Amino acid sequence: MSDNLLFLTDEQLRRAIEAMFFAYRGFTADPDRILSEMDYGRAHHRAIHFIHRSPGTTVNNLLAILGVTKQSLNRVLRTLVEDGLVQSRVGTRDRRERHLYLTDAGEALERKLSDAQRTRMRAAFREAGPAAVTGFREVLEHMMDPELRRYFTAVKEGER
Repeated sequence: MSDNLLFLTDEQLRRAIEAMFFAYRGFTADPDRILSEMDYGRAHHRAIHFIHRSPGTTVNNLLAILGVTKQSLNRVLRTLVEDGLVQSRVGTRDRRERHLYLTDAGEALERKLSDAQRTRMRAAFREAGPAAVTGFREVLEHMMDPELRRYFTAVKEGER
């Protein structure tokens, strides 16, 4: 790429988009293999990830973060609850709310999935170097819609 990153050509942007597609395939390949053994997919992984990051999160909050339909999320959560990976508790302040927690088995699966991704990211970050890591994070954050950036910031800071 050119040194002048403010004036990227369409071809440079296409290459960046393609790099992102292929990187995502690599990033999801290891967890996909683990999940396929359990007949789970990426929706299960995303639910497990964000429940782990924000224990006690509500179903409505998870819906907003994941951007899926209620029906789709309920299908995923039903499977995870039935398989003993997620526990759903009725809210103490509002009994209509359901708060989600990973069970010990859910925590073990989350650790296995995220360990695979951390290994890949750690190797890539080590190869790219500190400046590239900082730049990568900045680019990703600037690509987020403002509403999603708010969720990202809340999860990053450990808010519930």
